[in-house]
Amino acid sequence: MTVQENLVGVALFISGVVVMVIAIAASIALHEIGHLVPAKIFRVRVPQYMIGFGKTLFSVKRGETEYGLKAIPLGGYIAMVGMYPPGATRDPQKKPGPLADIYDEARRADAKRILATDKGRLFYQLPVWKKIIIMLGGPTMNLLIGVLCLAVLILGFGQQQPTTTISSVSQCVQKVSATNVDNAASDGCGNDAPQSPAAEAGIEPGDKILSFAGTEVSSWDQLNELIRSHANQSVPVTVQRDGTRTELTIEPMLTARPVLNELTGQYEKNADGTYQTVEVGFIGVGPTSELTPGTVSDVLPTVGQNLQQIGSTLIKLPVRVWGVAQTLLTNGERAADSPVSVVGVGRIAGEVAATDKIDLHSKVASLVSLIGSMNLMLFVFNLIPLLPLDGGHVLGALWEGIRKIWAKLRGKSSPGAFDPVKLLPLTWIVAGAFLAMSGILILADVFKPVSIF
Repeated sequence: MTVQENLVGVALFISGVVVMVIAIAASIALHEIGHLVPAKIFRVRVPQYMIGFGKTLFSVKRGETEYGLKAIPLGGYIAMVGMYPPGATRDPQKKPGPLADIYDEARRADAKRILATDKGRLFYQLPVWKKIIIMLGGPTMNLLIGVLCLAVLILGFGQQQPTTTISSVSQCVQKVSATNVDNAASDGCGNDAPQSPAAEAGIEPGDKILSFAGTEVSSWDQLNELIRSHANQSVPVTVQRDGTRTELTIEPMLTARPVLNELTGQYEKNADGTYQTVEVGFIGVGPTSELTPGTVSDVLPTVGQNLQQIGSTLIKLPVRVWGVAQTLLTNGERAADSPVSVVGVGRIAGEVAATDKIDLHSKVASLVSLIGSMNLMLFVFNLIPLLPLDGGHVLGALWEGIRKIWAKLRGKSSPGAFDPVKLLPLTWIVAGAFLAMSGILILADVFKPVSIF
């Protein structure tokens, strides 16, 4: 590779990173606007709208709100007055708890922002439904961005769909392990591994399968179903190779294959953690993929599948981050599907922009897909019902509503607004855990980056 080609590659990589940085900043900004707009509609005073944390680099005041950019672009926030309700008057006869002073300091810091003109404009004074709308506004913006990106991807570019053109042919068939399916079909053949039916029949990478068992095929799903249902049967297969039709004979092998959940894209497991398998026909080929435009009706199901996959990933996030940490400590091989930080997302975007393995059309489609998936992840992540996330505030508002309804049914006085101050220790633990996981993933993305090519 020449120096000029290297410089072009570096420039393309940087351009991909810059695109993703802008996309992340825009996603954060729009998330906070999702909170800001309903807060202003409900007349809550918002002193600050900030992108990032730490030292303020730039700000401008418009009306009663300061809009600005801070040094650490790892999030954002809006500051609403009156987040904490006044605490109950202390009983002088009772010894205050160990965290009483911390709670009081948090209330004092919140109260300092309250002006005389803010009467009736404090967040804690809002009805429950208004609090929920404000807190759901941010995640909803991320959901809308994700839906828009996937709609553009599906309708404008298309989705990667497997075709009947063969990309790879396994030389042998490995047995599925109870705990591992990665080597179910590979080229690393053991002494007792039988030759794959595809290799034995003479199928080669680049062949396009036109018919199987006397049936013309037009999709990978159709071909896969025919293969699975013709185990131990010698059948004709027609392939197109270099523009010429070639007739072959193949006998799919009856073997145990892992059960794939089409909705989540994950292999199904039994209660004991082993993989579920089913006895089906198998020949040992992998399909090529190409972008295939879809319809409007494909958008929401695709969004739903993405959300389900993201939800499944987040449930296992602590365990998977621990696995990444072990990889760092032992200098092991990082899994290609391991979670990544914003640094990793930027690196992936740079790789997509710089690679010569896909054309410009596919590069743009990949970046749009990456931005959409990132926003759907932010949507799900922010709905986790733990403070300081939006989902924690929503749960607090719901709890407030339940308590008020229960008190009214019993003829009791209102218990008052939900008080997040009482959950500050839990909030700190959750925030610390997220910061620790982010730190581990950032280190991994620097020293053990995930490569998609």
